[in-house]
Amino acid sequence: MRCPFCDAADTRVIDSRLGNEGDSVRRRRECATCSERFSTFETAELSLPRIVKCDGRREPFDDEKLRSGIMKALEKRPVDTERVEETISRLKHRLHVRGEREILSRDFGEWVMEELRELDQVAYVRFVSVYRSFQDVQEFRAEIDRLESEPPRNLTKQQLSLLAGGKLQSS
Repeated sequence: MRCPFCDAADTRVIDSRLGNEGDSVRRRRECATCSERFSTFETAELSLPRIVKCDGRREPFDDEKLRSGIMKALEKRPVDTERVEETISRLKHRLHVRGEREILSRDFGEWVMEELRELDQVAYVRFVSVYRSFQDVQEFRAEIDRLESEPPRNLTKQQLSLLAGGKLQSS
């Protein structure tokens, strides 16, 4: 590591500490030439796979695009921002763990639907209706019937139910 003050190549680490909740290492360094001290931060460089679209185009993963899509589905829903960020983190972690350079957008979309299904039923139906291009109310009914027969594993009291006693709730 070069010294930012005198550009000397010889610096030594005098202290190391975990930073940013264990996601990085903060190193305190001292220049052997000018004796100035400075800090550096070391983080793991993890690249996310490219997303392969249905038409064959390849795009870099964009977590803002993911966040935007999830937030649109959750619009006016009582879901904490913290839970949304946890969902996005889980999806990104799943991409890292998969370890591939590319993922089909269709597969990633399925992962997002799984997460939304656990997070909020209304947001899930909204997302699915756009993602699968529902053409009529029957497609909505079929998806709601499927939700009714196979409720999410972690349905919590924090989530307002789309279903009330087997019937579609009306506003």
